[in-house]
Amino acid sequence: MKSKFSTSWISSVQPRKQRKYRFEAPFHIRHSFLSANLSKELRAKHKMRSIPLRVGDEVIIKRGTFAKQKGKILDVNVKKLKVTIEGVTRKKSDGTKINVYFDPSKLQIIALKLDDSRRLKSSDKNESKKSEEKTNAPNTK
Repeated sequence: MKSKFSTSWISSVQPRKQRKYRFEAPFHIRHSFLSANLSKELRAKHKMRSIPLRVGDEVIIKRGTFAKQKGKILDVNVKKLKVTIEGVTRKKSDGTKINVYFDPSKLQIIALKLDDSRRLKSSDKNESKKSEEKTNAPNTK
């Protein structure tokens, strides 16, 4: 196990290889670790269960001391695998306020920022394939 990173570690059952996969993954793979599940309405609309978080998405916190609070994503830290939310802060002992980091698994997306046309490209492809299959299907009546 001397190599720096290998995609085969994800299929391993050994916890040490799972940890190594997460900690040493390159940023383009770490981005997918920052996925949060979608609300029921968005799930039905986009036919996806989860999607990686981006700055500007609106989320609701599902666990912890800040549960049931809503806010927009301010920062997505791919190195720490954490995100910060607008308006959710903690006071330090000297009185300054700092943003609280959240794990994406504790968040649920309630509104997507859709300014990027490629963000939901995969779901659009699936919808177009299904519609083509329906139109090309022969009538058996």
